Amino acid sequence: MYLSRVEIDLTNRQKTKELSHLGAYHNLVERSFSWTEATSARPRHLWRLDQLRGRLFLLVLSDTQPDLAVLGQYGSPRFAQTKDYAPFLATLQGGQQMQFRLTANPTYAAPQPDGARGRVYPHVTVAQQRQWLAERADRLGFALGRPGDDPDRAFDLVSRDHPVMRHRGTRAVRMSRVSYEGLLTITDLAVFKQTLVTGIGREKAYGMGLMTVIPG
Repeated sequence: MYLSRVEIDLTNRQKTKELSHLGAYHNLVERSFSWTEATSARPRHLWRLDQLRGRLFLLVLSDTQPDLAVLGQYGSPRFAQTKDYAPFLATLQGGQQMQFRLTANPTYAAPQPDGARGRVYPHVTVAQQRQWLAERADRLGFALGRPGDDPDRAFDLVSRDHPVMRHRGTRAVRMSRVSYEGLLTITDLAVFKQTLVTGIGREKAYGMGLMTVIPG
């Protein structure tokens, strides 16, 4: 696994005018990897956009290394970086406390009278979006906060918005996007590692689901 990051050049509107919706970022990420239908299965990538002190970063987690010249075309290629993610994953331990950041698409499926899975809707309130993460933590291999902490105080919603997504042949739609930050404790190491590399929730192709952690 490889974790890559590039800064988007927000000072050059002419250069980045195409990046007006999530579909454009999706296409940028896809173009950064070599793939042909005849020779391999389509690779899946996790990515997200991070706003940090007025700067915008594109973060990508992938099985293979991207072409940094392509990934960095809307920023500065000399600031594009790729690191092997495996050594970091190997340092993780059960019971370890970590600071986390997650951008996700919190949703629910409306129940149907016949018991079938219903239409998917976004959670819209802060309480619903917080509960969405809290309900999933255990089966994703972690507990929110440190042992003995109040889980509800262990994390915050640092941004909530509805970016536009466009894709070829589809109409423009607005998606619910929420970024979480907080503290967690690893409870099931194997499951937690799988969570980090496969992501959380829906719309992973469009910048949702990527959780990153650092020792807390």
